[in-house]
Amino acid sequence: MPDLIASSDGTKQKIQMGSRISLHFALLMPSGEEIDTTRRGKPAELTLGDGNLLPGFETALVGLSAGDDAQLIVPAEQAFGERVEANVRLLAKTLFADFTSEEPLEPGLVVSFQAPDGELPGVVKAVYEDTVQVDFNHPLSGSDITFDVSILSVESPLAEDAAQ
Repeated sequence: MPDLIASSDGTKQKIQMGSRISLHFALLMPSGEEIDTTRRGKPAELTLGDGNLLPGFETALVGLSAGDDAQLIVPAEQAFGERVEANVRLLAKTLFADFTSEEPLEPGLVVSFQAPDGELPGVVKAVYEDTVQVDFNHPLSGSDITFDVSILSVESPLAEDAAQ
């Protein structure tokens, strides 16, 4: 369960699985670096459990109410996962034949490979004479994420059912 840093205490409709919610949020790295936000635009609207948020972020919202402002620490394993060293692979440099002097193969470059279930992106970590080290971990894996949220509205899943 994520650690609650701060939240208001209200008696309004509390978020539960199936609740329709409108919220502003920001995702922050432990350093405070903002990696995503809705705060400078339109609020996010979703139904909790519809897959728009990772399960760890959804769990963090349960129990909050409209008007709540909260900063929740979502641990790495509930956010983008732990880093897995087996996901850092050495691949033959011949797999990267499309790269040229105009588009050099260098550390930091994001590359994508076709996988059975879609695209598999990775980040080049090092380029050697015959091989290339590629990290297939999510770039945010291994990091606890601060989920800074402002809940604008909450509709009970029961209210939706009654309206139908």
